[in-house]
Amino acid sequence: MLKALYDYAQRMNLTLPAGYVEKTIKTFLCLTQDGRFVGVRMDGVNPFRYPDIGSLANGTDKSNLLVEKYSVVFPTEPSPKSRFFREGLQDLAKVEPLAKACCIALENPQCCADMASALEKHKVKQSERVSFLVENTYLVECPTVRTWWQTYRQQFQKPVKGDALSRCLITGQPTIPMTTVPKNTGLTVVGGHPSGDALICFDKPAFCSYGLKKSANAPVSEEAFAQVKTALDTLLKDAPPLAGMKFVHWYDKPLSKHSPDPLPPIFGSMLPEEDGEDEENDEAFSSEDEQAVTWQAQRDADRLVQSVESGQAVTDLPNRYYILLLSGAGGRVMVRHFSQGSYEELKANLDRWYADLRLVNRSGIAPRKPVKLAARLIRLLKRQNNNKKIFDRLRDELPGLTTWIFYAILHGTQLPDSVAVRALQYVRSQMLTEEPDGKGLMVPDPICCQWLKVWLIRTQKEEALMPEYNPQHPNPAYHIGAMVVVYAALQQSAYPDVDVTVVQRFFASAQQTPALVLGRLAKMSTHHLAKLENPAVAKAYETRLADISVRIGDRIPTVLALPEQSLFALGYYQMSAAMNQERRERYAKNAAASDKNEEDE
Repeated sequence: MLKALYDYAQRMNLTLPAGYVEKTIKTFLCLTQDGRFVGVRMDGVNPFRYPDIGSLANGTDKSNLLVEKYSVVFPTEPSPKSRFFREGLQDLAKVEPLAKACCIALENPQCCADMASALEKHKVKQSERVSFLVENTYLVECPTVRTWWQTYRQQFQKPVKGDALSRCLITGQPTIPMTTVPKNTGLTVVGGHPSGDALICFDKPAFCSYGLKKSANAPVSEEAFAQVKTALDTLLKDAPPLAGMKFVHWYDKPLSKHSPDPLPPIFGSMLPEEDGEDEENDEAFSSEDEQAVTWQAQRDADRLVQSVESGQAVTDLPNRYYILLLSGAGGRVMVRHFSQGSYEELKANLDRWYADLRLVNRSGIAPRKPVKLAARLIRLLKRQNNNKKIFDRLRDELPGLTTWIFYAILHGTQLPDSVAVRALQYVRSQMLTEEPDGKGLMVPDPICCQWLKVWLIRTQKEEALMPEYNPQHPNPAYHIGAMVVVYAALQQSAYPDVDVTVVQRFFASAQQTPALVLGRLAKMSTHHLAKLENPAVAKAYETRLADISVRIGDRIPTVLALPEQSLFALGYYQMSAAMNQERRERYAKNAAASDKNEEDE
C-alpha cells in the first residue's frame, strides 16, 4: 500500500520536499525591507508550500516556522512557542534579508502592536495562520528558505537507538527511520481529527515489537513518506465518504480514453439524482436509458475485457487498481480495507454486479433505475419514519458490513448473510406499516429486493432468478410469494376501501410459515370472488391462482428458512410488477377504445 502511494506521487508529480506541507495561508503581514508595517493582505486563494516541523509543534516549546497561528506570533504573554518562532526567523535572517526585515518588525513593540491591531480589525481569529509579505515577496517563497530549512531542521530529527539503519518499507534503501510521521488531512468527516491523523503510529506497548519505539516498528525514510503523505492527502480531497469511511482509489498509470474509470457509477457520480419511487418516473426510464447512464463510462472498456476472454492481443493493456477504505479514530488513520488487482478483473466484477442487480421496476414496464450505493445501504438499516440523521446511522451501524459489501462488489464474491436478514427486516416492516396508495398493489421496496436477488445468486447459486417473474422457477417458496400477491389483488378488487389489507395482516407470517396461512387466505378468497360483479375478472383470478397452485405442488412448506424467505419476497415483488403491468396495459387499451368510439361518433 505504501509503495503504491509512493509510486502514485512520483507518477503524478505530487512530490513535496521533505519537511514541507501545502496549505492555504489567508493572512499576510506586509512589511517594507527596513521592517516597517504597511498593512494586511487577505489572500487565501492559492495554497503555499512552506516548512513544517510536524508533530513536534504539538508540544509546549516548539512551533512551526515562517507560518504560525496568530496567537503564537503575537502572544498575550511571551511563551516558549513564540520565542521558538522568533529564534527560527533570526536564524533565517543570517542568509535571507527579507527574514531580517521580519525580525526588525517583531523586535519593535510599537510595530507589533500595530500589526496585532490590524489583524483584529480584519477579524483574524487567534487560531488562523499568518505569515509575512516583504516588498511584495512572500517570505515562504524565497529561494533561500528551502536550502536553509534542509539544514536547520536536522537538529529536530531524532535517530533511533544506536543510530541503527533500517530498510525503508517504501524504497528498500537503508535509512534512519522517522520517530513520528506527519499527519494526513482529509478524514475529518469520517471521524478524523481536525489537525490530522497519523498513518503509522505505535504509541502503545502492545503495538511495538523487538524493543523498538513508535514508528521504528515500521521504518520509513522521511523523504519517501513525504511523498506517501502528499499522495494520500491529494486522493482524500476528492474521495467520496460513505458509511463513515472514505473511498480512495487510483490506478498504476493514467487511464486512456479506451479505459475509463468504472468505479464512479457505484457512488452515483455519473447517475441522475436519487429517483423517487413514483411510477411515473419509472415509466419514463426505459431500458435504453438505463444502459446509457449505467455504462456510459464503461462502454469503451468492454473491448479490453473481451480481449482477455478471447485471447486476442490489444495495444492498450489494462492497468492495476488500488482501493482504500479509510476512517479516522483517535488521531490515527484506520485502514478498513485495501484491495488491488488488474483493471480487467475489476471491470468484469463490476459488470457482474450490475447484471446481478438487474430487476424490473415496480410498474413492470422497464428495468429498475440505477441508484447510488448510499441509497442501497440505507435499506439495510432498521426502517424508521422521518429519520433526519440517516447518514450518521450508516456511519455508526454499517461500517463493518459496508467493508464486506465493497469486497463482494470489487471481487465478485458472496454477500454476507446479514445483508439478506436486514433487507427482509426492512421489507417486513414496510409491508406491515405502509398504507396502500391507491395506484396499485403494495410492492416491497425494490432496492431491498435487489439485495436479496444478488445474495441469492451469489450465495445460494440461484440460476433461475430473472429480472422479471419466472413462471418456471423450481422453488415453491418463490410461487407462494406470487400467490399472496394474487390474494391481495383479489381483495383490493372486491373491497377497494378495506381498512386492513391481506398484505398488512399476513405478509410476515406467510413469508415464514406459509402452511399456516395459505389455507386461511384461500378460504377468504372464496368470499372475495363472490363479491366481484364481473364474471370475467373472477375467472381470471381463479385461473391465475390455479396456475400458481400447480407450480407450488402438493406440499406447502411449513417453515421457510432465510433463502426461501428471500425467494418469497422476490416472487411477491416480481408478480406484483407483472400484475401492475397488466393493469396499466388494460387501462391503456380501454382508453384507446374509448377515444376511438368518440371519434366514430
